[in-house]
Amino acid sequence: MTAPRPPADDVDAIVAAWRRERPDLDVSPLEVLSRVSRLARRLDLARGSAFSVHQLEGWAFDVLSALRRAGEPYELSPGQLVQQTLVTSGTMTNRVDRLVRTGLVERRPDPGDRRGVLVRLTTAGRDVVDSAMADLIEQEKSLLSELSPTERSELATLLRRMLAPLETRPDTRTDTRTDTRTETRGETRPAAAAD
Repeated sequence: MTAPRPPADDVDAIVAAWRRERPDLDVSPLEVLSRVSRLARRLDLARGSAFSVHQLEGWAFDVLSALRRAGEPYELSPGQLVQQTLVTSGTMTNRVDRLVRTGLVERRPDPGDRRGVLVRLTTAGRDVVDSAMADLIEQEKSLLSELSPTERSELATLLRRMLAPLETRPDTRTDTRTDTRTETRGETRPAAAAD
């Protein structure tokens, strides 16, 4: 008995069309990466929905969650925040300024460096990021609802195997000199997708 065929999606139609139009090309990578790209867009929408309930934008969540993950006293240097969020130091300065104005973080002198500062999560910032994280997890569980726990684990293993070498190669790592998102009037939008 043959296994049931999974339901068709838009990528199946795209791949079929390319195979018809360009039979000389092996378009099989599209079967994986176009789905990853489409899932990334859905994830961006889900994250936006989870964050908007808390009046947060994605970039703000990135900074707040980096501080929260650091553990008590929930503080990092601006340089550490740059490394963790993959943006320029100028962009990070702007983001920290905005978060200070909203009362979600504060700057304080670095006791180990007279000229340095540390960015610390405030109690309000911790409450907001914790609530946003709980909502985000619910959104992400919904995105994964078609997969069993075993399938999720298998998929995570495969994605890790694919991603790990890319993150260690300098030529394919995300360039920290540029941010792939654009900030406009307080909004952060992903750069235009290729497909």
